[in-house]
Amino acid sequence: MSQPPFLSVSRRTRSTPFTRRVTENGVSAYTVYNHMLLPTVFETVEADYHHLKKHVQVWDVACERQVEVRGPDARELVQWVTPRSLRKMQDDQCYYIPMVNDKGGMLNDPVAVKISDDRFWVSLADSDMLYWLKGLAIGKNLNVDVFEPDVSPLGVQGPKSDDLMADIVGDCIRDLGFFRHRQYNIGGKDYLVARSGWSKQGGFEIYLEGTENGEQVWDILFEAGEKYNVRAGCPNGIERIEGGLLSHGNDMTEENSPFECGLGKYCHNEAMNICIGGDALRAEKKTGPKQIIRGLTLSGARVPSCVNPWPITNEKGDRVGQVTGAAWSPDFGANIGIGMVDKNHWDYGTNLTVEATDGNRLATVGPLPFESV
Repeated sequence: MSQPPFLSVSRRTRSTPFTRRVTENGVSAYTVYNHMLLPTVFETVEADYHHLKKHVQVWDVACERQVEVRGPDARELVQWVTPRSLRKMQDDQCYYIPMVNDKGGMLNDPVAVKISDDRFWVSLADSDMLYWLKGLAIGKNLNVDVFEPDVSPLGVQGPKSDDLMADIVGDCIRDLGFFRHRQYNIGGKDYLVARSGWSKQGGFEIYLEGTENGEQVWDILFEAGEKYNVRAGCPNGIERIEGGLLSHGNDMTEENSPFECGLGKYCHNEAMNICIGGDALRAEKKTGPKQIIRGLTLSGARVPSCVNPWPITNEKGDRVGQVTGAAWSPDFGANIGIGMVDKNHWDYGTNLTVEATDGNRLATVGPLPFESV
């Protein structure tokens, strides 16, 4: 049997402040995300999944690169690229924001971290937004600096994450609200910590300022977390599908609008009047999207990895969508997936056919996140 291809790492594939610790903790697979290494497997995907749902993990998610927007026109620039209104956003809040182009297509779905009216961090999913924001700022002659700061998020995820973080910074962190942030002292230095993260198990993200501090913070978490069965972990493909967490570049691309991605609740009229893609989004809001993200339950044995989209067809054999992610869910005891489904076939309970790489499977349309199957 031939060996699977491996990743050749070079200077263009940037390591992170935590890469050495990740290696020491037995990472077995990486992907490339924003030109950086992102761990994807430690023990196995399923073993990592069970541990994440029971204990606590430390995630190297430094690949969530930050674009800092600083200056008197900072909020104006960030508002210009998203249909979500920032008017009521407070200085300790994080907002999940669809970021769109001039046609309303999804360029990214970052978390905007507001530090003040004149300072934001835009915590990116996988696509190059630094030069997009720079170009828009120059084109609109805005009084802002746009740059990538030395900030690397470190995730603490899982049901024991509150206990671990409380042991490090104090019980006050238990009062931190969802998508809120504060400064906390870790190892003698203050860091912005947000209650956020790319899992449904709860947790935090430490926005590490200063590459040189990465291993110190990692070691503090592992020393305090030993009694909680802490492990190195990473975003988990099974858990993210269960939770309906979308992956930019997989489940959605620039060809999709926020409405197609089920993000219509983040498209506000006042913001669409300002947003760079507002005209297209307002028109789509009136007519409704032609397709939408849905959950899918698939029949048969355990599904293989869905590397490239699988076509979805109706009873006539017409293509009516595509599956963009699929996995066997141990907790639900079923194959589950995420896909884009055309308007006339997206009702819950609709039966369709998925042309998976190992053969056709019956698929039933349902909601996201998965609550039962």
